[in-house]
Amino acid sequence: MVADHVENARDPGAALAAIRILGADTFAPALLTGAAFPPQDAEAVALAFTSAPPSREMPEPPPTGAEGPWVMAWRDWATVTLLTLLTEGANGELTAPRLPEPPPGAGHRDGGTGWAAWSVMMGQLSTLALPGLDGPVHDAARAAPLGLARGASRAVLRGDYPTAARITRWLAWLHADGVRLRLDPAPLVEHLGLMAEGDRLALDTAIARHLITA
Repeated sequence: MVADHVENARDPGAALAAIRILGADTFAPALLTGAAFPPQDAEAVALAFTSAPPSREMPEPPPTGAEGPWVMAWRDWATVTLLTLLTEGANGELTAPRLPEPPPGAGHRDGGTGWAAWSVMMGQLSTLALPGLDGPVHDAARAAPLGLARGASRAVLRGDYPTAARITRWLAWLHADGVRLRLDPAPLVEHLGLMAEGDRLALDTAIARHLITA
């Protein structure tokens, strides 16, 4: 599927850039169903990194650094990690960026007011909420399930369904990881599925649903 996307594109460069943007979710069909990831698809993902190599400079985490490059560095880390895992270590590794210090009441404490901005930041890293990945971001999610539940609920109440779907992916991942949650993610995912508009929201919802039923 990935190789065909590149080969049939009118602009192969844009197709390769799209793989970089989709990131680790490129592997979601294989990771969530147990299917093999075709070698030609792995070559297409590797080519996307060859044509547009990640920056050699490690971005500072927000708020001292810009959020965009930092988020992209984490996404690249996730993509290369899974590519390495699925191709038996043939593609090397990237160093994981640093996480910012959690604001009061967010990262490692389930109280206070810092959970709102923190949960949105975690939503920006939702492509890491996949089987086969584990690291500091996942530890942060495990440490603050209530903050993520509050963030998802807040986004739904505000009508910000894309953000809600991204944060809900973490709740679904935590559910699959065996973490006890105060908010059942299953009805939340179904609600978001009914409200879904756009391919990205639909993809996040589908992945969350698979994580819950896995």
